[in-house]
Amino acid sequence: MAAAAPSDVLVTNGSPATPFSQNKQNEPAVAIDAHAPSVVAAGANEEIDMESCAAGAPNTCPFTAGVGVSGIYLSSTGGTSWTQPMYTGWSARACLVGPAACQPTVGPIGTLPRYYEAGLVSDGDPGLAFGPRPDASGHFAWANGSRLYYANLTANFGATRTDQTFKGFEAIAVSHTDDLAGATAGHNAAWSAPVLVSKQSSTTFSDKEQIWSDNAASSPHFGTTYVCWASFRSQEKGNALPTPLIVARSTDGGATWISKQVGPATDNGISGQPDGCTVRTDSHGVVYVFGVGRRNGTSFEMMYRSTDAGAHFTGPTLITSVVPPGVFDTVQGRPVMDGLGGARVDLAPAPSVDIANGAPSGTDATNQIVMTWSDGANGLNRERLMVATSRNGGTTWTGPDTVPLPTGDRPVYTAPAISPNGSDAYIVVNAFTTVYQDNTTAPRGLVGEVLHSDVVGGALTGFTSIHRGAVGDPRGSSANALTDEFLGDYVYAAATRAGVVAVWNDTRDAAHCPSVDAFRAALYSNPNATPPSIVPGCPATFGNSDIRSAALPDPTP
Repeated sequence: MAAAAPSDVLVTNGSPATPFSQNKQNEPAVAIDAHAPSVVAAGANEEIDMESCAAGAPNTCPFTAGVGVSGIYLSSTGGTSWTQPMYTGWSARACLVGPAACQPTVGPIGTLPRYYEAGLVSDGDPGLAFGPRPDASGHFAWANGSRLYYANLTANFGATRTDQTFKGFEAIAVSHTDDLAGATAGHNAAWSAPVLVSKQSSTTFSDKEQIWSDNAASSPHFGTTYVCWASFRSQEKGNALPTPLIVARSTDGGATWISKQVGPATDNGISGQPDGCTVRTDSHGVVYVFGVGRRNGTSFEMMYRSTDAGAHFTGPTLITSVVPPGVFDTVQGRPVMDGLGGARVDLAPAPSVDIANGAPSGTDATNQIVMTWSDGANGLNRERLMVATSRNGGTTWTGPDTVPLPTGDRPVYTAPAISPNGSDAYIVVNAFTTVYQDNTTAPRGLVGEVLHSDVVGGALTGFTSIHRGAVGDPRGSSANALTDEFLGDYVYAAATRAGVVAVWNDTRDAAHCPSVDAFRAALYSNPNATPPSIVPGCPATFGNSDIRSAALPDPTP
């Protein structure tokens, strides 16, 4: 086992190292309470409550029906330590061995509570945001305390149409807590019941959502909370078209939501609407929504903008063209960073964005926008970490510029954070440390790294590494179907005036399995190859992907 690098800690510290897939986490998100920066929350796709691969057929590792995967982790120490609460809900974590089918029951869960009782399943893709709490009259003020919002995908708990809570395949839901102490202690009642945000039809698959709460008291829309997502409207036809960008807003603390379609719905090989969205606000309450879409067959990072709290949007502004990193894989039908079952990459690299909005007061905001992504325009094994900034509300941009990484690092997922006063910029990146592999027998490397740059007069003075985690082998990660490595689709960071908290996917404690390696390679000549038995055929820690974090001070205060 690789030694833990200094300064990073395990966020998912309540999850087991074995068995698969209970030991699998990915797609981390993090949020800092601007009013109380020692309070930090993280989320991830968390499979602690799933059945073991040894329950039922030993070569299948299914998602257990009805069991949620939206993990929540809380810190009162600024992200230097974490608590993974245990709640009560629909659980299969006791389904460890046996030839019979797993029988989930009400029991301990390590994911969001109150979904089972609402006829729903928390389905991951977490988004978290802190905002001010409203008082009894609906007035928002930091003096009322803080509210943590958690947005995620949700499915119906009931398997038949008559038992379904909503129409369609996946919806967007948001729950919240004002009681961080109770939520940390594992009290279900500390959380609100989930509220459905997306408007659903029988063909709708809502996906890739993100949430933000206007947390600068200088804003005329202070306390308004926004969720953006892509609405795939023809999922049952197998082509998931059309796909409009949707933004919903809540002015009452998440109790009710009004949704707005942003831009057209058309989506084809020539033109497509923004996906993989990010939503932010500046100190004046202007709403910015970013995503990656297509125009005339070329992928662009795009931006929409609203000056009336999301009632109307202008755009899109085409910021820059982008190319996915890695190469297209014929078996997975999407780009990958390595061949023969390597980790997937987005069909186009979605932008990650942050804005120096001066929260909690907004008085020292520069409103500088920082955007990062991983780009493959230079070709295989020459993937680049890119950054662009704007000081005038996205009207003009500086960059894109290449951020230097250690020789050999190939960035795949990245996210920026800028201090509320705009003095410091940070980037977290997951990077492959090995060149593209055309076999499954050679070791592969994956690392998490955090970079920092001072910002002087709006200019980035140059990024340097302030933390590099331990390298792990991504072959030890896995999709539940075992066909390929799985790291999810993103990493995340959030900054204060004093430093940054970054979270990333980590495989340092995951062991690869030679029989799974061989199975993944076999799929390229035999799509009907039989998966191997995971128990006892693989090391105990196969699949043990984790979320780790680093809470780092500003190196140039």
